[in-house]
Amino acid sequence: MTNPSAMPVFPPAFTWGVATSAYQIEGAADVDGRGPSIWDTFTHTPGTIIDGSTGDVACDHYHRYAEDVGIIAGLGLKAYRFSVSWSRVQPLGYGDWNEQGFEFYSSLLDKLEEHGIAAHLTLYHWDLPQGLQDLGGWLNRETCLRFAEYAAEVARRFGYRLASIATHNEPWCTANLGYGNAQFAPGVADTALAIQVSHHLLLSHGMALQAMRAINCPAKLGIVLNQWPAMPATESQADIAQAEWEYARSVQWFMDPLFIGTYPQKALDRMDLSKFHVHAEDMDVIRQPLDFLGVNYYFRAFVSTDNPPRQPEALLGFSDMGWEIYPAGMTDLLLKLHAEYPSLPPIYITENGMAVADILEDGKVHDEHRIQYLQLHLQAMHDAIAGGVDVQGYFYWSLLDNFEWNSGYAKRFGLVYLDYATQQRTLKDSAHWYRDFVRAQLLRE
Repeated sequence: MTNPSAMPVFPPAFTWGVATSAYQIEGAADVDGRGPSIWDTFTHTPGTIIDGSTGDVACDHYHRYAEDVGIIAGLGLKAYRFSVSWSRVQPLGYGDWNEQGFEFYSSLLDKLEEHGIAAHLTLYHWDLPQGLQDLGGWLNRETCLRFAEYAAEVARRFGYRLASIATHNEPWCTANLGYGNAQFAPGVADTALAIQVSHHLLLSHGMALQAMRAINCPAKLGIVLNQWPAMPATESQADIAQAEWEYARSVQWFMDPLFIGTYPQKALDRMDLSKFHVHAEDMDVIRQPLDFLGVNYYFRAFVSTDNPPRQPEALLGFSDMGWEIYPAGMTDLLLKLHAEYPSLPPIYITENGMAVADILEDGKVHDEHRIQYLQLHLQAMHDAIAGGVDVQGYFYWSLLDNFEWNSGYAKRFGLVYLDYATQQRTLKDSAHWYRDFVRAQLLRE
């Protein structure tokens, strides 16, 4: 285990933080006027969640936010990334606003300000109000307009109190897991529909940026994308071509519209476009200037056309999610983005973390594998910075063990261990290491 003070030195004023999302931690599903979201509906549908659980209580952050902000402060972190539950502040996704919902987020911001912690807000982390889903959800172009109205209202109320606002978190997941294979809410399995949803997500992003800038929102505005390098398993032409297509349909599918104004032809050539409709002005709306780009990195795509497919050597093993641990992929990805998109704004690693089958023993959690994961990925990020990439911050995923979507509570990503029966929070060894690392960085500035 590397001593925190022996880690590489990052640029001055680098942002160090942790991240969460509303449905995964807040609980209080039907409290103070909150309306149902598609994840409430999905988790209450039998057979959708591996352990049969829901986010009804989760980490009870709605009632324990002061304790959780205290933990962030105790770790010496000066940045916190979180999302707003749209249906908590607007129960139907249209119509009346819920003042009690806004009061919760105002109180959260009060507590963050009290500790000198910068707030980085995400507008949409997958929990569409069920009221909008009933009208067609992200397949309905009108949802883009409702999202822009929601963005403007949040920015009007809180923009001056926020360091940044991200429109969407991982639209790839919303489209492909929510509509492509039914793994996530709303549980639709139609890849052609997923393509249309991805377009509406990008369109809503552009509309939201326009709406927030129209009211002179002072916070930095951007979007968060989950990304990975696609690496061929062999030097065969088949593997190389398949890897190029994988990169085009995942990374370039979102980056090209944002920074070039077109969808990648290599992806379009192999997609079912029977339900894909783009209006003439859409690409201009999508291609709005960005103040930052959030990148979530967990693994690479190892692409094999063999049957059965070849598997990676995985010299560093796999996380408890079954994801290969491959820190060099972060460097490769960031350098590739830097080369392909000359107009990139500053980048923040908005999520990076590891699920471990943690065990609480004698009041402690010894998660050496997570500490090693952190060390290797921080080094990989530093290598990208040394290669000229403008990375300005890092948010570990996640602050707390939480509701891990269709895996329920079986997977633990947190720096803080949650006993879900008692809501007792226990800092893991990785939390202590991250605290000491950040402290060492600040002392070097």
